[in-house]
Amino acid sequence: MDAASLIGTLAHYRSLAYARFPKLPHFIALARLNGPIGIYLLLWPTLWGLWFAAGGWPGWHLLLVFVLGTVLTRSAGCVMNDIADRDFDGRVKRTRNRPLAQGALTVEAAVVFMACLLFAALILVLTTNWMTVGIAVLAAIIAGVYPFMKRYTYLPQAILGVAFSMGIPMAFAATSSSIPKLAWLLVIANLLWTVAYDTAYAMVDRDDDLKLGIRSSAILFGDMDKTMIAVLDALFVAVMILAGTVAESGIAYYAGLLVASVLFVWHQVRITDRARDACFAVFLGNHWVGFWVFAGVALDFALGH
Repeated sequence: MDAASLIGTLAHYRSLAYARFPKLPHFIALARLNGPIGIYLLLWPTLWGLWFAAGGWPGWHLLLVFVLGTVLTRSAGCVMNDIADRDFDGRVKRTRNRPLAQGALTVEAAVVFMACLLFAALILVLTTNWMTVGIAVLAAIIAGVYPFMKRYTYLPQAILGVAFSMGIPMAFAATSSSIPKLAWLLVIANLLWTVAYDTAYAMVDRDDDLKLGIRSSAILFGDMDKTMIAVLDALFVAVMILAGTVAESGIAYYAGLLVASVLFVWHQVRITDRARDACFAVFLGNHWVGFWVFAGVALDFALGH
């Protein structure tokens, strides 16, 4: 079967599934499975941690646990976010078509769906050890709190950064039942990076957020938004260099960081005029930052640094 035939076959079965389960597209949209950028932004730092913790290839068991766990927990987080923001999303240009905002799904159905996702994630993490399970529970609590923080703080992005960094200590816990200095350096770096790219994301919604009284780092930074993103990106690179020093990483690791640094410079060029589409494109483009850092980490271990 050639590629065109395979795509046609998959499209056919998708149509059959949608016809049989008409709510399925709405559940896919609710979990953002039709827009996986959040999965990538959560997955890459988790894989940095997993490769560093394992000293290279972690084995199929841990790889599958963390990849599938990332998909499940990020999806559950999106459902929680939409439940929390259902009264706001309909009044924001970017989110007005989300299933709960449209009334395509009920809150009760969303809660049940989220519980199923979290249960599946729990089954996965139970195949590791109790230290990892404990961190996973803490991560779930932080992720559950995050959607409400934009009502109380101008830095909800920092809470998101903590939530998006929890996969790193989990990876070390699952591999060695310990969380060394290297893990915390990776957590700090990822926190800085998350605040940076999510500020660009918040710049897209700034006008709507101001009208609704929703708080964000883009509003807090104001005219300093681009400068703060540059500072946070630079600090990310600096902390990752320190992490590489602690890990005694080789040239491939630093080559990955160099590519990431070039991408950061390009992002600054893109958001010069603070255009909505450009800011959103920069947010999406941070996926490649995470990828190149991981490529450097993985290649460095493959070359036996």
